[in-house]
Amino acid sequence: MFPLQLLALLFISSSAPQQRRKEKKEEEEGRKSKHDSTFQRGDLLEVPRTLFTHFGIYLGGGRVAHFIPDIMPVVSSDHFQIKQMVTNTRLILGVLAKCGSVRVDSVEDFAYGAEILVNPMDKMCSRAALPGEEVAQRAEKLQGEVPYSLLWYNCEHYVMYCRYGTAMSFQTFQVKICKNQRVRKYFIIQNVTIKEQTKKCCLKNLSVVT
Repeated sequence: MFPLQLLALLFISSSAPQQRRKEKKEEEEGRKSKHDSTFQRGDLLEVPRTLFTHFGIYLGGGRVAHFIPDIMPVVSSDHFQIKQMVTNTRLILGVLAKCGSVRVDSVEDFAYGAEILVNPMDKMCSRAALPGEEVAQRAEKLQGEVPYSLLWYNCEHYVMYCRYGTAMSFQTFQVKICKNQRVRKYFIIQNVTIKEQTKKCCLKNLSVVT
């Protein structure tokens, strides 16, 4: 873990005073938000993030609950520093360290400058979406630190459970299929090679006998 902590300390800068001012402003604004006219409580939000797609659940008031890998809680106990927007550096180091948390951020921090898609999984999932209030309550109850796994429990597993009642990930399913296909291809190639070598050996032995 030490190399990851060292990387985090080298690349992640602290701006706790700015975060304090930001949180105070958000508290003063209250629950009302311009985003409430665009999103409904319980909506599933999707944005591109690094090499993968990131997901969250809209709670209302411009807030989004999402499960995100993050190295910061490993290297710092400063609450205000941890609450800052998770940068891509923090995210990638969190993936490597397999640590993350279900947290609530503003829509802007969640989107990280990307365009937001709303409920794209409704067309892909065979299960109907749960009522919006139930979805949001599920998302809120799961807040806190959670071990992160890119393949077995990531942000998509989290939102799929909240909105559809089943923890699954289409992204990682595709990765597993590709991996299995590569493994299968390897063994097919090896099998063909063995057969060819066996055939050559048999022909060689026959020629010697002849």
